[in-house]
Amino acid sequence: MPVIFVTARRRELDEALGLELGGDDYITKPFDFNVLVAHIKAVLRRFERPAVSSDGGAREPLVIGSMVVDLQRHAVTIGGKPLELPRREFDLLHALALQPGRVFTVDELLGTVWGAEFVGQPQVVYVHIRWLREKIEHMANRPKRIITVRGVGYKLVPEAF
Repeated sequence: MPVIFVTARRRELDEALGLELGGDDYITKPFDFNVLVAHIKAVLRRFERPAVSSDGGAREPLVIGSMVVDLQRHAVTIGGKPLELPRREFDLLHALALQPGRVFTVDELLGTVWGAEFVGQPQVVYVHIRWLREKIEHMANRPKRIITVRGVGYKLVPEAF
């Protein structure tokens, strides 16, 4: 279920916290009713869209080192062990796994995973990358799979266990 924070709290920290807590959008007062409706429609469109599209119809699981990302089963395994991921984290990982080693900008990830009509803040990508790292890395603060390319974006690289 999508979550939209509607609040009078305008600080960037509050917005980042709202997105970090799982919000899909954050709107501050005062706002125009038509703008609120547009935000709601945009969030609903993103949630009605199927998961990230595959690369030209390939339906085989993607293998990146010891990690397997299976779009058909919405499943991820690392070293043969299953990993539970919420939809957005799975979609983000899948987008990166389609082209391992390629650096994706935050805007590209927003467009691919959240949709071109996303109207929120780019912090949503940073937050989801952090959550994903906590689940797939040995040490999330020293990532070896999802690498930050400073000033550019993120890339997924193989890492064997």
